[in-house]
Amino acid sequence: MIAYLKGEILETQEDGAVVLCGGVGYEINLPHATAQDLTAGQEATFFVAESISPYDGTVLYGFASKQDKELWQLFKTAIPNTGPKKALEFLNKALRSVADFHQAILKRDPKILTGIFGFTSKTAEKLINSLKDKMDAVSIQGESKIKVLDDAPYLSGVLEALGALGYSASESRRALEKLQAEGINPNDKIETIITQALRVLKK
Repeated sequence: MIAYLKGEILETQEDGAVVLCGGVGYEINLPHATAQDLTAGQEATFFVAESISPYDGTVLYGFASKQDKELWQLFKTAIPNTGPKKALEFLNKALRSVADFHQAILKRDPKILTGIFGFTSKTAEKLINSLKDKMDAVSIQGESKIKVLDDAPYLSGVLEALGALGYSASESRRALEKLQAEGINPNDKIETIITQALRVLKK
């Protein structure tokens, strides 16, 4: 079983790469963010997991860290009806901030999962129910990236509303961070904060 690869990147793909190791090219599926950081010709290392498909044979999945691999394996084994490809989709979203994803599960907060990570409400509840007692099995490294939520948890509702209006999680988060820097009144109604955020987004 292949568990680790180190070699030259021969080819990059949107969600994968071909890695040359000992004269053999291995095609591996990767989280989108990991794949986008690669360039042909560079040397890279990956933690690897194998999956056997009746249609594609042996499929390799690569991860930039052991933590990413553990989280993917947790998604695949703990969440009902989740195969390796679906687990990779979940990981793609969780990697926006693993520390914040971890806290959202432990706090059982579906608003953060929908507003920040882009999961549907149904999937957010499924993730919480499946992972709430198992997330501690993964060693979480890194600090929270969603500072605006750390300081004002009620703003997750604003992020969810902006997402429903078609704004991406990153766009909404940047707008709220700017508003926070300007000084959001914590006593304002959510509708008022949404209006202020839209003002920033439309500039």
